[in-house]
Amino acid sequence: MLKLNGKVALVTGCGSIGPGWGNGKAIATLLARQGATVFGVDVNLAAAEATRAVIEAEGNALAIAACDVTDGAQVDALVADCVARFGRLDILINNVGQSEPGTPATMEPDVWDRQLQLNLTSAYRTCHAALPVMEAQRSGAIVNVSSVAGLRWVGKDQVGYAAAKAGLMQFSRVTAVAYAAKGIRMNCVVPGLVFTPLVRRLADRYGGGDFEAMVARRHAQVPMGRMGDAWDVANAALFLVSDEARYITGTEIVVDGGLTASTGVVG
Repeated sequence: MLKLNGKVALVTGCGSIGPGWGNGKAIATLLARQGATVFGVDVNLAAAEATRAVIEAEGNALAIAACDVTDGAQVDALVADCVARFGRLDILINNVGQSEPGTPATMEPDVWDRQLQLNLTSAYRTCHAALPVMEAQRSGAIVNVSSVAGLRWVGKDQVGYAAAKAGLMQFSRVTAVAYAAKGIRMNCVVPGLVFTPLVRRLADRYGGGDFEAMVARRHAQVPMGRMGDAWDVANAALFLVSDEARYITGTEIVVDGGLTASTGVVG
């Protein structure tokens, strides 16, 4: 079940911003465990190296490269490099994202533009390069990592991030339909409040630096009483790229402990 032997997977954002398990690090590790040949990329090569060390310690392999996925020329070169190294591209995981605070009135135009470039346009750029490769193969599976912020307000003003992640879901649906007859599937994993190293940075941006209060508040928002973790996201991504999900395209798996089904009110 869920074996990926013989598959080549490209995972963007494969590093973690701090000690512990980020979504990309867990996804790359899990795909390697399941037999995929994994090519992991990150804008921070040292973070990708840390992921490679973990994967190699388990007896698996991770090829890595540095790439700014908001740069079209770099992305084109990355996909070409992947095909040159491994001969094909079966799986693409678009796992980059970053949230900046602000409403339309308070967010500066350049911040808005960067939020859309990183959280939405980056997926267009990787797909622009990867889809012709997959189309020639007549097969491929793409998973875009979105966010429940694209479905509802989750307690903080982040209009650029929320709009981009909502756009990513519709981008995925439309593209999935366009390529369904060509053997290519595209879906989204939609994480809710997940306890990764990113939470500390969110506490600085949105919680006045009070990490413990931010963690407690996020746990309390979730009907299950706790945040998820990176493995919850990775397991959903693995299912969607596996052959067991061969009849699933143009949809989302929401991984949120019931958050979007609730009011999200604490107390």
